[in-house]
Amino acid sequence: MGRGDAYPQQSHRPALKQRRIPEPPPRMTAATTLEGRTVRLRAVEPNDVETMYLWENDPEVWRVSGTLAPFSRHTLMKFVEEQQADVYLTRQLRLIIENPEGTAVGTLDLFELDPLNRRAGVGILIYQRSQRGRGYASEALELLKGYARRTLGLHQLWCDVGADNEASLRLFGRAGFVRTGCKRDWTLTPEGFRDLLTLQLIMD
Repeated sequence: MGRGDAYPQQSHRPALKQRRIPEPPPRMTAATTLEGRTVRLRAVEPNDVETMYLWENDPEVWRVSGTLAPFSRHTLMKFVEEQQADVYLTRQLRLIIENPEGTAVGTLDLFELDPLNRRAGVGILIYQRSQRGRGYASEALELLKGYARRTLGLHQLWCDVGADNEASLRLFGRAGFVRTGCKRDWTLTPEGFRDLLTLQLIMD
């Protein structure tokens, strides 16, 4: 699935000092989970490092995540530690997607969180092909939309998806995202340059 630019080395851009950041609403803590009918979203834990080490170092994932170099376990452990901080400080949030059996099947990321303009980017990954097509990604997105709107008070979510990534375009389209832009020849792939589409969801 398309993941936009959501990956652990995502840079954080602090708000300009001359701007007043709105008081943040109640936030998600490491103990909080979001439960649906077929998936559970939870915060990352130290024991997720080995799983993320496998996923993040898969070249197939790199094609949609924008990753250019392998991740070390040390880097991923530090990332997990940083995720315990306030989401308004880190400006990103990674959630682990679990199936009904409690198995981690993917990740859901909020990144470039902008509390002033009340928006954030979204990236999602269901790693194993055998776990795709079961509705996990769709329900995870619905849970995230509710959390982003009601708890974080966000006005909109956005994502970047390769123009040839039909599965992700269908996924986000079903979730209410609409195409608002196109970056021509934006991504170099083994098949040549590909367009990158921007999709947005206005939630209020």
